[in-house]
Amino acid sequence: MRFPILLAVFSLTAVSFAASRTEPTGPAGIGPRMQELVDRNVIAGSVTLVAQHGKTVHLAAVGSADIAARRAMRTGDLFWIASMTKPLTAVCVMMLADEGRLRIDDSVSKYLPEFGNVRLHGARPPRPVTIRDLLTHTGGLGEAQVGARASLAERVAAYAHAPLKSAPGSRFDYSNSGFNTLGRVIEVVSGKSYASFLRQRLLSPLGMSDTTFWPSQRRVAKGYRPGAGGLAETSIYANPADISDTSRPALPAGGLFSTAADVSRFYQMILGGGSLGSRRILRSETVRQMLTIQTGGMRTGTIEGMSWGLGFQIVRSPQGMTAGLSAGSFGHGGSYATQSWADPRRDAVYVLMIQRGGYRDSDFTEPRKIFQDSAAAALR
Repeated sequence: MRFPILLAVFSLTAVSFAASRTEPTGPAGIGPRMQELVDRNVIAGSVTLVAQHGKTVHLAAVGSADIAARRAMRTGDLFWIASMTKPLTAVCVMMLADEGRLRIDDSVSKYLPEFGNVRLHGARPPRPVTIRDLLTHTGGLGEAQVGARASLAERVAAYAHAPLKSAPGSRFDYSNSGFNTLGRVIEVVSGKSYASFLRQRLLSPLGMSDTTFWPSQRRVAKGYRPGAGGLAETSIYANPADISDTSRPALPAGGLFSTAADVSRFYQMILGGGSLGSRRILRSETVRQMLTIQTGGMRTGTIEGMSWGLGFQIVRSPQGMTAGLSAGSFGHGGSYATQSWADPRRDAVYVLMIQRGGYRDSDFTEPRKIFQDSAAAALR
């Protein structure tokens, strides 16, 4: 059963050349609409994927992956998916819960003793921070200044010593520190590094062979943001060589690079009630729990009608930006405007891969709206 920074600015001529090379599209409408965004210099290029009933019905690349090198976008190019890493981290936590190795209502301090001394306004909080709190961004954790090469354990120790921003469970406050802390819980409970656990228990079983924290630089689509007269190249790392440096820590809150096809396999597994083909990752009951609204009537972001499950955003009331999705759709976006959503009513998965910086809100973008609405219309 299926269940519900900056480098040189490039000219318009270079953009147009790269944009002229496209790969075949599926449902009519999606490819041309994305090409229009390339032609207007909104994005350098994109890869879009739509799957329905377990099959990919649209996979297309338009525009450029590297304007300066005149390299056309390809469907197998890698993108920094950033916070789209969070649902994968949440699934790893729930796998351990399925095995009885943790409970999501356990206090974080049960596994990370340093969290036994967290403070709110100089005193103990009303109750401990729980794993559920971290999964729903209601733990109240603060951020901490750490070095770029600080290990996950070092980062999490710093979070534990930072004052809480709010009482646990009292307020939604999107938290990278919370999801990095979940990654450290995975390490302590499993006895494996977070990256190893993710690879062995989730990525490999799902056949997500292109998903990694340390990609080959030649396969990564370059990032762009608005510049004078066109698009300006930008990088998520001050030193681009860092992308492939395996000494860089794997961050559970947003470190992964992936392809559209790999991301689709992950969402197909969730739509499939925790299994993909013959591989079961989660119990179906666990999937239902993850896709059940956990945050009540709390406002959980900048887009109206959204709530939060365990690791996933959930569309409570489709409107505006989410009008092309059905109630109960779930997913997550990334800071360079990638998007991944599954719609249980249509039994469909939508993946948008772009590398576009400069948005004030990476969940509220023109490319997302155009892609999701075009995809939904094509499946009606």
